[in-house]
Amino acid sequence: MVFSSMIFLCVFLPIVLIVYFVLPKQSRNLWLLLASLFFYAWGEPRYILIMLFSTVFDYCNGRAIEYAMAKGKHDTMGRAVLVLSVAGNLGILCFFKYTDFALETVNRLAGTQFGLLQLALPIGISFYTFQTMSYTIDVYRGETPAQHNIISFGMYVCLFPQLIAGPIVRYKEVQKEVDGRKTTISGAVHGLQRFLIGLAKKVLLANQIGALWDYIKGLGSADMSTALAWLGAVAFTFQIYFDFSGYSDMAIGLGEMFGFHFPENFDHPYESKSITEFWRRWHITLSTWFREYLYIPLGGNRKGVARQIINLLIVWFLTGLWHGAGWNFILWGLYYFVLLVLEKFVLRPVLERLPSVIQHLYTLFFVVVGWVIFACDDLGLLGSYLKAMFGIGVPAGNALALYEWDVQALFLVILLIAATTIPVRIAKQLTREEQRSPLLMVYTGVLLALSLAFLVSGSYNPFLYFRF
Repeated sequence: MVFSSMIFLCVFLPIVLIVYFVLPKQSRNLWLLLASLFFYAWGEPRYILIMLFSTVFDYCNGRAIEYAMAKGKHDTMGRAVLVLSVAGNLGILCFFKYTDFALETVNRLAGTQFGLLQLALPIGISFYTFQTMSYTIDVYRGETPAQHNIISFGMYVCLFPQLIAGPIVRYKEVQKEVDGRKTTISGAVHGLQRFLIGLAKKVLLANQIGALWDYIKGLGSADMSTALAWLGAVAFTFQIYFDFSGYSDMAIGLGEMFGFHFPENFDHPYESKSITEFWRRWHITLSTWFREYLYIPLGGNRKGVARQIINLLIVWFLTGLWHGAGWNFILWGLYYFVLLVLEKFVLRPVLERLPSVIQHLYTLFFVVVGWVIFACDDLGLLGSYLKAMFGIGVPAGNALALYEWDVQALFLVILLIAATTIPVRIAKQLTREEQRSPLLMVYTGVLLALSLAFLVSGSYNPFLYFRF
């Protein structure tokens, strides 16, 4: 089940909310756990046991680390349990996500014919694996107490708002709200408004421009031109942002309906003036996770330049691999590793002296190229598409490119404005405190009506996170 589906919007969510607010507080965590398991089982009934195993596994690991600390065995027994937790979580993730990729790679390089397992990827496994791992690490570090109530811990792990597409919510960020949150009607209304804004991003913006990317990507070389290739790349650039940030908005809004305050995941990244700034604004919770649980423990920038570059290489190789089992994802991670190292040690003084508009254009150029690497999981397609973008073997323009740019021009302007802080600033000016409720109600009501109309019509509605 996904958020942008009629069954979720018209059946599942209303029932869950009504029952949640009717139940006494002591029963709400159990209800959210059961509802979340049903939500996951709707699309992944076979793999719900994996998520339940991860939940029980790390609940027990957290309690065992707490016990070791109480007995003065933090550095022996506690560390052993932590290693078990990390190895177990990564083992499950790697088995389901990367086994076939590894076998295909070996077959290709060594000429072997190992049979593939053809395993379906459990939806959301990358997200909930990182969440449960961060929990045991934080318990070991003494940054959060172990959760004693397995229902409460299970609810945290399986909580449906952030289960399939993030944000990655670390236990210590919601520790107090797991058992002691306050739910109010005003909070639920505000959360609903945030949810509907995210839904509109997904359905009205991401889905519509995503159809253009799929169309252009599928064109043959005879129809392709440089202008058309760049239009497709720009289309995917907008699709991935509005799709992913839309899901994050929906998750944050849903969390607020139930009294949770999840961390923000996007901060208008296409306004960035450098690649470094872009990654401070894009998928913030993933960047934070890798920084706190990998980059800093590896030594960060504290052990000299050479060690820092190696640490960055490890982090960005794994960042790419986290996104998917494919060489294009690894190339995408290494691409950003090179750009970030160049910025950190070579380009920063030059960039700082350039006009702001040049800094923006520089950043957007490399981001758009990066998204093409990310989107093309077939390396042959990736090579031909990049050649087309840089005018190799195709004309600069053609009649089809002229037509598509003309048809899409207004929508691209709308997308460009929507990706900036301009709508936020306008909304703040238009919705003064005494006017806020009626104006927001009308605004979000219109967004809901339009989104439902597009969903009912059966328009293009892909789910981009099946491989994450």
